[in-house]
Amino acid sequence: MAFTKTVLLGVLATLSASNAFAPLAQSNYKQSSVIQQKQGFGKLCLAMDDVEDLVVAEPAPEDFIVNVGDIDDEPSSDDDTVPGWQMLNERIAEARAKYRRADNDTGSPEFQVAGMTERIGYLTEHLKLHPKDFSTRRGLVALVNKRRRLLNFLFKEDVERYRSVVTSMGIRHKAPGKVLGKEQMYGRFPQQKPKQYANKEI
Repeated sequence: MAFTKTVLLGVLATLSASNAFAPLAQSNYKQSSVIQQKQGFGKLCLAMDDVEDLVVAEPAPEDFIVNVGDIDDEPSSDDDTVPGWQMLNERIAEARAKYRRADNDTGSPEFQVAGMTERIGYLTEHLKLHPKDFSTRRGLVALVNKRRRLLNFLFKEDVERYRSVVTSMGIRHKAPGKVLGKEQMYGRFPQQKPKQYANKEI
Protein backbone atom coordinates (compact mmCIF):
# COMPACT_ATOMS: atom_id res chain seq x y z
CA MET A 1 0.00 0.00 0.00
CA ALA A 2 1.74 3.11 -1.20
CA PHE A 3 0.88 6.60 0.00
CA THR A 4 1.59 9.70 -1.99
CA LYS A 5 3.98 12.31 -0.74
CA THR A 6 1.13 14.79 -0.26
CA VAL A 7 -0.84 12.45 2.03
CA LEU A 8 2.21 11.68 4.18
CA LEU A 9 3.06 15.35 4.59
CA GLY A 10 -0.55 16.10 5.49
CA VAL A 11 -0.43 13.45 8.24
CA LEU A 12 2.90 14.81 9.50
CA ALA A 13 1.50 18.33 9.58
CA THR A 14 -1.49 17.32 11.65
CA LEU A 15 0.62 15.30 14.09
CA SER A 16 3.16 18.08 14.56
CA ALA A 17 0.45 20.57 15.49
CA SER A 18 -0.40 20.86 19.17
CA ASN A 19 -3.98 19.83 18.46
CA ALA A 20 -3.67 16.77 16.20
CA PHE A 21 -7.40 16.44 15.62
CA ALA A 22 -8.08 20.03 14.53
CA PRO A 23 -9.50 20.26 11.00
CA LEU A 24 -7.38 21.84 8.32
CA ALA A 25 -8.58 25.24 7.19
CA GLN A 26 -7.63 24.78 3.52
CA SER A 27 -6.37 21.68 1.82
CA ASN A 28 -5.27 21.17 -1.77
CA TYR A 29 -3.62 17.96 -2.81
CA LYS A 30 -1.47 19.35 -5.64
CA GLN A 31 2.30 19.16 -5.23
CA SER A 32 2.88 22.90 -5.32
CA SER A 33 0.12 23.71 -2.85
CA VAL A 34 0.56 24.85 0.72
CA ILE A 35 -1.34 23.51 3.70
CA GLN A 36 -2.22 26.19 6.16
CA GLN A 37 -3.71 25.53 9.52
CA LYS A 38 -5.01 28.59 11.27
CA GLN A 39 -5.33 28.42 15.00
CA GLY A 40 -5.71 30.97 17.76
CA PHE A 41 -2.07 30.83 18.79
CA GLY A 42 -0.20 30.72 15.47
CA LYS A 43 0.04 29.39 11.91
CA LEU A 44 1.43 26.15 10.65
CA CYS A 45 2.74 26.41 7.07
CA LEU A 46 4.16 23.47 5.16
CA ALA A 47 5.49 23.51 1.66
CA MET A 48 4.70 20.26 -0.14
CA ASP A 49 7.71 20.30 -2.44
CA ASP A 50 10.31 19.02 0.03
CA VAL A 51 10.26 17.46 3.44
CA GLU A 52 13.24 19.65 4.37
CA ASP A 53 11.10 22.76 3.92
CA LEU A 54 9.07 21.79 6.99
CA VAL A 55 8.87 24.96 9.07
CA VAL A 56 6.84 25.10 12.23
CA ALA A 57 6.35 28.53 13.77
CA GLU A 58 4.39 28.02 16.99
CA PRO A 59 4.81 29.45 20.44
CA ALA A 60 5.54 27.02 23.23
CA PRO A 61 2.41 25.75 24.97
CA GLU A 62 1.66 27.23 28.37
CA ASP A 63 2.96 25.34 31.35
CA PHE A 64 0.18 24.41 33.74
CA ILE A 65 2.42 23.06 36.47
CA VAL A 66 1.78 24.87 39.74
CA ASN A 67 4.78 26.27 41.54
CA VAL A 68 5.24 26.07 45.30
CA GLY A 69 4.42 29.73 45.95
CA ASP A 70 1.30 29.78 43.78
CA ILE A 71 -0.99 28.10 46.31
CA ASP A 72 -1.78 29.87 49.56
CA ASP A 73 -1.94 27.37 52.40
CA GLU A 74 -2.96 29.99 54.92
CA PRO A 75 -6.50 31.35 54.77
CA SER A 76 -6.66 34.91 53.58
CA SER A 77 -6.97 37.65 56.19
CA ASP A 78 -10.08 38.99 54.42
CA ASP A 79 -12.16 36.02 55.60
CA ASP A 80 -12.30 36.55 59.36
CA THR A 81 -15.76 35.04 59.81
CA VAL A 82 -16.05 32.15 62.23
CA PRO A 83 -18.39 29.29 61.28
CA GLY A 84 -21.66 29.08 63.20
CA TRP A 85 -20.98 25.59 64.55
CA GLN A 86 -17.66 26.74 66.02
CA MET A 87 -19.30 29.66 67.81
CA LEU A 88 -22.00 27.25 69.05
CA ASN A 89 -19.37 24.89 70.49
CA GLU A 90 -17.70 27.80 72.29
CA ARG A 91 -21.05 28.96 73.76
CA ILE A 92 -21.86 25.42 74.88
CA ALA A 93 -18.48 25.10 76.61
CA GLU A 94 -18.96 28.45 78.38
CA ALA A 95 -22.48 27.56 79.54
CA ARG A 96 -21.39 24.16 80.81
CA ALA A 97 -18.44 25.70 82.66
CA LYS A 98 -20.80 28.20 84.29
CA TYR A 99 -23.35 25.64 85.51
CA ARG A 100 -21.12 22.69 86.44
CA ARG A 101 -21.19 21.70 90.09
CA ALA A 102 -17.54 20.57 90.28
CA ASP A 103 -14.41 20.73 88.14
CA ASN A 104 -14.85 17.19 86.84
CA ASP A 105 -18.66 17.40 86.52
CA THR A 106 -19.97 16.11 83.22
CA GLY A 107 -23.30 14.54 84.09
CA SER A 108 -25.24 16.73 86.49
CA PRO A 109 -28.66 17.90 85.26
CA GLU A 110 -27.52 21.55 85.33
CA PHE A 111 -24.51 20.73 83.14
CA GLN A 112 -26.62 18.83 80.61
CA VAL A 113 -29.45 21.37 80.56
CA ALA A 114 -26.99 24.22 79.93
CA GLY A 115 -25.56 22.52 76.84
CA MET A 116 -29.00 21.54 75.56
CA THR A 117 -30.33 25.06 75.99
CA GLU A 118 -27.56 26.48 73.78
CA ARG A 119 -28.19 23.83 71.14
CA ILE A 120 -31.93 24.49 71.25
CA GLY A 121 -31.35 28.20 70.67
CA TYR A 122 -29.05 27.50 67.73
CA LEU A 123 -31.48 25.06 66.11
CA THR A 124 -34.39 27.47 66.63
CA GLU A 125 -32.53 30.20 64.73
CA HIS A 126 -31.64 27.68 62.01
CA LEU A 127 -35.29 26.70 61.60
CA LYS A 128 -36.33 30.35 61.26
CA LEU A 129 -34.08 30.55 58.20
CA HIS A 130 -34.91 27.05 56.88
CA PRO A 131 -38.53 26.29 57.82
CA LYS A 132 -38.72 23.14 55.66
CA ASP A 133 -35.80 21.40 57.34
CA PHE A 134 -37.95 18.72 58.91
CA SER A 135 -35.14 16.45 60.09
CA THR A 136 -33.66 19.29 62.14
CA ARG A 137 -37.13 20.06 63.50
CA ARG A 138 -37.46 16.45 64.62
CA GLY A 139 -34.08 16.63 66.37
CA LEU A 140 -35.08 19.91 68.03
CA VAL A 141 -38.31 18.40 69.40
CA ALA A 142 -36.37 15.42 70.76
CA LEU A 143 -33.85 17.75 72.41
CA VAL A 144 -36.59 19.86 74.02
CA ASN A 145 -38.26 16.71 75.37
CA LYS A 146 -34.99 15.42 76.79
CA ARG A 147 -34.36 18.75 78.50
CA ARG A 148 -37.89 18.69 79.91
CA ARG A 149 -37.32 15.23 81.40
CA LEU A 150 -34.04 16.38 82.97
CA LEU A 151 -35.77 19.43 84.46
CA ASN A 152 -38.55 17.20 85.83
CA PHE A 153 -35.92 15.02 87.47
CA LEU A 154 -34.17 18.07 88.92
CA PHE A 155 -37.48 19.35 90.28
CA LYS A 156 -38.03 16.05 92.11
CA GLU A 157 -34.49 16.06 93.51
CA ASP A 158 -34.03 19.69 94.57
CA VAL A 159 -36.57 22.44 93.96
CA GLU A 160 -34.15 25.29 94.71
CA ARG A 161 -31.59 24.08 92.16
CA TYR A 162 -34.42 23.66 89.65
CA ARG A 163 -35.65 27.23 90.18
CA SER A 164 -32.16 28.73 89.95
CA VAL A 165 -31.44 26.91 86.67
CA VAL A 166 -34.80 27.81 85.10
CA THR A 167 -34.65 31.48 86.06
CA SER A 168 -31.00 32.02 85.15
CA MET A 169 -31.32 30.36 81.72
CA GLY A 170 -34.73 31.81 80.95
CA ILE A 171 -36.34 28.43 80.27
CA ARG A 172 -40.11 28.20 80.02
CA HIS A 173 -40.88 25.00 81.88
CA LYS A 174 -43.98 23.94 83.72
CA ALA A 175 -43.07 22.17 86.92
CA PRO A 176 -44.51 18.69 87.10
CA GLY A 177 -47.52 18.39 89.36
CA LYS A 178 -48.57 15.62 91.67
CA VAL A 179 -49.91 12.57 89.87
CA LEU A 180 -53.55 12.22 90.80
CA GLY A 181 -55.36 8.94 91.30
CA LYS A 182 -58.61 7.95 89.61
CA GLU A 183 -60.80 9.13 92.48
CA GLN A 184 -58.99 12.48 92.76
CA MET A 185 -59.11 13.04 89.03
CA TYR A 186 -62.69 12.04 88.30
CA GLY A 187 -64.37 12.18 91.72
CA ARG A 188 -66.02 15.53 91.01
CA PHE A 189 -68.02 14.07 88.11
CA PRO A 190 -71.22 12.11 88.76
CA GLN A 191 -70.98 8.37 88.52
CA GLN A 192 -72.21 6.79 85.35
CA LYS A 193 -75.32 4.73 85.75
CA PRO A 194 -74.94 1.07 84.96
CA LYS A 195 -76.38 0.20 81.58
CA GLN A 196 -79.44 -2.04 81.43
CA TYR A 197 -79.36 -4.63 78.66
CA ALA A 198 -82.51 -6.50 77.63
CA ASN A 199 -80.76 -9.84 77.04
CA LYS A 200 -78.62 -9.71 80.18
CA GLU A 201 -79.77 -11.79 83.12
CA ILE A 202 -79.33 -10.36 86.58
